[in-house]
Amino acid sequence: MLYQQIARNKRKTTFLLIIFILILALVGAGAGYIFANNAVVGIIWAVLGSLVYLAIVLHNPANLVMSMNHGREIHEQDDPELWHIVEDMALVAQVPMPKVYIINDPSPNAFATGRDPKHSAVAVTSGLREGLNREELEGVLGHEFSHIRNYDILVSTIGVVLVGVISFISSYAARYVWWFGGNNKRDNDEKNMSPVEAIFKIIAVVFVFILGPLSASLAQMALSRNREYLADAGSVELTRNPHGLISALEKISGGKPMKKADRSSAGMYIENPFHNQGWSHLFDTHPPTADRIKRLEKM
Repeated sequence: MLYQQIARNKRKTTFLLIIFILILALVGAGAGYIFANNAVVGIIWAVLGSLVYLAIVLHNPANLVMSMNHGREIHEQDDPELWHIVEDMALVAQVPMPKVYIINDPSPNAFATGRDPKHSAVAVTSGLREGLNREELEGVLGHEFSHIRNYDILVSTIGVVLVGVISFISSYAARYVWWFGGNNKRDNDEKNMSPVEAIFKIIAVVFVFILGPLSASLAQMALSRNREYLADAGSVELTRNPHGLISALEKISGGKPMKKADRSSAGMYIENPFHNQGWSHLFDTHPPTADRIKRLEKM
């Protein structure tokens, strides 16, 4: 059951990542129509822009994300018990010891980041450190080490980059159409368009301005939700004890929202740091806690 769930979630993550890249290609194609009447040129721009941005972000994502979330790096003498739990979990997961950070916030929460297991970091809030016992801390850290071991930390970074590039293309195209959409050359081109070309043009504009950014956000949310299920299953695999994580999730979901968490990093936390109660679950960064506990109880 456990290994079947891990395998199923890996397939879903791969599928969602492919959907994400297709959305980027479609937005690039739409922008290509708008800027140069050439979809291929737009796709090449979008892909190259994503690769350059990704290379910049991946230089040191752990320090960047920890700084954005006000994390303070600690060492063994600062909190020996927490340090040794992380050390033990790294040994069990067979990954290098990550950097350890504390976020001074009374709300219980935690996350992992980095580009690979050799360049990773885990952070727990002071509220989590003070409110959870050792068994619960092991369940939470097992979840975070699953993110590290499964390279979810890299997938989430790629997701942030793709959404950033799609948002940039949409914003830049909107400004271009606003300033240059009515020039004479474009008017003449549009008069000479066939009906089919005109329809493609309209679809491109609607997709670049509205559907592309919306679809990318939905794909990022779905990707984040799927990774949480996989990491929960991975935590049980590492600790051989679902009860610690179940108890921890109950405490975390009952905590107050975080005060200083960075919104672009919300999907990385073990639970939504803002505890949003929106009208639709489409934009939730995390699956419902009750569903996660129900799956854990079956393991």
